[in-house]
Amino acid sequence: MDSQSYILLIYQVPSQPSAARVGVWRELKRTGALYLQQSVCILPHREPLLAVLEKIAERITELGGNYHLLPLTTLPPEEETKIVDGFIAQSNLQYDEIIENCDINFTKEIEFETFRQNFTYAEAEEIRQELDKIRRWYDRAVERDWFGAARREEALQSIERCEKLLEEFEEKVFLKQEADESHKPYPQDGKKHLHPRRTERRSHTNETTQNS
Repeated sequence: MDSQSYILLIYQVPSQPSAARVGVWRELKRTGALYLQQSVCILPHREPLLAVLEKIAERITELGGNYHLLPLTTLPPEEETKIVDGFIAQSNLQYDEIIENCDINFTKEIEFETFRQNFTYAEAEEIRQELDKIRRWYDRAVERDWFGAARREEALQSIERCEKLLEEFEEKVFLKQEADESHKPYPQDGKKHLHPRRTERRSHTNETTQNS
């Protein structure tokens, strides 16, 4: 494993309001930071990540807290192994959640709507939006997967299975819509038929004209 540089952030934020501490934690987790202990986290030294960390550090100061943002150019091999393993475990956890969402939630939804014979465009569109959310989730996980976590490929395969299930469902929707259209009655004489109430109004108008 090639050694690389890291950025270590040590910070303190006032305990109240708690939403402030949660907000800082959420922003750091969104960047992919690995927490070594409470209020101590680390990231690979990348310019885009450093820019994000500097903005978070500014936010910490605004909240009345303080921080230390420290570059780590070299680490003992055993310590770096621990950190890399931590990042990989963190990424694999994300991929496992994606796999679970695909193999349980998404698949069950397709099965349930198929059982209900709910083959409508609206339902297919709703399920398509759910798959788009899963894809964006996967893309974000890949962006934070700096060390090639093993579960990445399995997560992608799960998404591809979801895509296949959805395509099959969409085909059933199309066939049902096509069948419904083909069974709609059409006027045989080629004339446009008026709505019954319009016909009544026309007849009433004709009678009034004749009586006049």
